[in-house]
Amino acid sequence: MHLRVKMVRLLDRASDNHGLTKTERRQIASVITGLAGELVAAGDDAELKAVYNRHSEFDYDSEEAASLMGMKSVLEDVLGVDLGDDFDIDSPEGILEHARAHISEKQSQYGADRQAREERRAKRKKSVSQLAREAQLQADEQGLRQSIREVYRKLASAVHPDRETDPQERARKTALMQRANQAYDKNDLLQLLELQLELEHIDQSGIDNIGEDRLKHYNRILKDQLVELDQEIFRVEAGFKAQFCILPFENVSPGTIMRDLASEIVRVQHEVRDMKEDLAALQEVKTLKIWLKSLRHRRYEDDMPF
Repeated sequence: MHLRVKMVRLLDRASDNHGLTKTERRQIASVITGLAGELVAAGDDAELKAVYNRHSEFDYDSEEAASLMGMKSVLEDVLGVDLGDDFDIDSPEGILEHARAHISEKQSQYGADRQAREERRAKRKKSVSQLAREAQLQADEQGLRQSIREVYRKLASAVHPDRETDPQERARKTALMQRANQAYDKNDLLQLLELQLELEHIDQSGIDNIGEDRLKHYNRILKDQLVELDQEIFRVEAGFKAQFCILPFENVSPGTIMRDLASEIVRVQHEVRDMKEDLAALQEVKTLKIWLKSLRHRRYEDDMPF
């Protein structure tokens, strides 16, 4: 960042040179506003903002305010809500936070209304089929809890540290007991079963002798846990992509991330090298003119349709 600041200051001083043409001055002003605008957005620097205002047709604060109002209007259109004007619009983050709070309030109100409707329905006389479904759900839930409880009890009986006289073995079983307690508190059947396998309390014979009903309970719990894990992976991946500007539909993996990171490091290194060379070249009007000419050629080539 400090190289960009040096570039802005150098170009600001160079813009007053009488050897420059009007076209070259306009080009310098365009480069300055581009660089200074990014730097001020990253950190509110009064000096850089003054430089920006000196070379821009508009005041930075006025442009920023108009941009934030535009963002607010877009959010209102997309979300279909009125965010109101009773909050300070000082940053994109502030607008997003206000929008999140507004949506959360609406969702809470919707949830309260829904709960009230459900409570009113619950007070009505239930049909025989409704009562039968509720009874079946309660029975299934009880069965799920019983399955987890049975696995936990067997583990607790096998690894309880108070029954161990050897200090080293007691420490090992204490750690295992803590893992079992954590898994039980979270209703994590998968972790409990992994502990059983680790302790060799489930062999092939034991698996073959699991009852059909108990196996159904295990499968149901594990399927629910799989759904939760998939959702958690999706949330973590989505947050990672948003943080590093990765397209939502783009596949990511440790390998691709490390390759992209290596490429980004090389790109930044090249950018730093080029900027240092530019800073050295821009000390003289003659080389400044050559640099501006090269910028015009690069922009022309970027605009070519091939």
